[in-house]
Amino acid sequence: MDWFTLFCYSLCTAMLTLTVLGLGVSVFMPGMNRWNRRFFTALFTVLLLLMGAFLVDLIVYEFRDMALAEQIDVYFQYLLVSLPMPMFTGYLLHFCGEDLRKSTLFRLVIGLWGIYFILLGIAQCTTFLYYVTPDNDFIRGSWHPLLVAPIAAIMLLNLAGVIRRRKRLPDKYYVAFLIHLLPMTVAALIHAVIFVPLLVVFGLGFSMLSMFGIILCDQIEQYMRQQREIAHQRASIMVLQMRPHFIFNTMMSIYYLCAQDSKKAQQVTLDFTSYLRKNFSAIASENTIPFANELEHTRAYLAVEQVQFEDGLFVEYDTPHTRFRVPPLTLQPIVENAVKHGMDPDSAPLRICIRTRETDAGHEITVEDNGPGFAQANMDESEPHIALANIQQRLEIMCGGKLTVMLREGGGTVVKVILPETT
Repeated sequence: MDWFTLFCYSLCTAMLTLTVLGLGVSVFMPGMNRWNRRFFTALFTVLLLLMGAFLVDLIVYEFRDMALAEQIDVYFQYLLVSLPMPMFTGYLLHFCGEDLRKSTLFRLVIGLWGIYFILLGIAQCTTFLYYVTPDNDFIRGSWHPLLVAPIAAIMLLNLAGVIRRRKRLPDKYYVAFLIHLLPMTVAALIHAVIFVPLLVVFGLGFSMLSMFGIILCDQIEQYMRQQREIAHQRASIMVLQMRPHFIFNTMMSIYYLCAQDSKKAQQVTLDFTSYLRKNFSAIASENTIPFANELEHTRAYLAVEQVQFEDGLFVEYDTPHTRFRVPPLTLQPIVENAVKHGMDPDSAPLRICIRTRETDAGHEITVEDNGPGFAQANMDESEPHIALANIQQRLEIMCGGKLTVMLREGGGTVVKVILPETT
């Protein structure tokens, strides 16, 4: 085996691997829209078959008595290399919202591909376009450029179609389409004059993978943006689903305090107003907020709760480090969760400790209580776990943070939030 054949084997194997990976990503990538998924699944399936045919060609070419197998394999190579071109035209028109049945571009492309298919059929019974000798040598006929001409014309039409629709395409898609079309158009034009099948086959593979990579990045960005919107909506729902009994009890406490201790009633009203204001402002916030704001929100909430529970709730703050940002409704729901599920009139007073510190990795928030406690296993099976799971998802999406829950020694729960230095 000479070095060139060995090089072809290696390149073909690498392309097969990349194609399989691309096909797997197309099928299983979450967030990819239906048309992109279908298009790239079909495209990579064709490319996989093409690389398989090229690999078979490398094997068959070594055996001089397998001319018929070479003839069949070359036919499938020519057929498969042409399929992505009308497929791309359909994808482009669909992406721009055009009806394929009414598109002049699509009709021209399908017509040219039909001519190519007919010429490819003619090539099987003549020697004008190409043929395989009894000794298993592939020979281009004198009219071989005629076979390549429809494909080159399709590529030029696709390129013109993309440029014409550039204002209707997102910048990333426009660049991705050009990256896909330009190398292949040049390769098709060169192949019409000089026999370079390796350039065409692998040029097609690399151009498709490059386009797929750019579009995949855009799809991932869209998916992450959708997840951030979902996380924000969940935060809004948390605000709108404030516990009715908490509001009712607070209002009743203010009512009785008005007669017993007017100054204290004023303070509770101020704390409750601050709590409500911070809650509702969280709805309008789509980005992270200063931790100091979130801490103020938590203090207002706890001040209201301490009036209701009096000696049943004690809070300790150890928060020297506040110069960082967090998603809105991060600390307050954790503390509210601790109060809601840790308060027991028949048990010892609930003690909550809120700590912050700066670490080498970033910032750390710890909320510790001496309530009944719950473990992180089965995180999605109960109300407190669902609340913390929602916070954890927003932390991951909005700032790459992490939330962990563990049992506290001696009873209770420790919730720890770790945020990267960039926040």
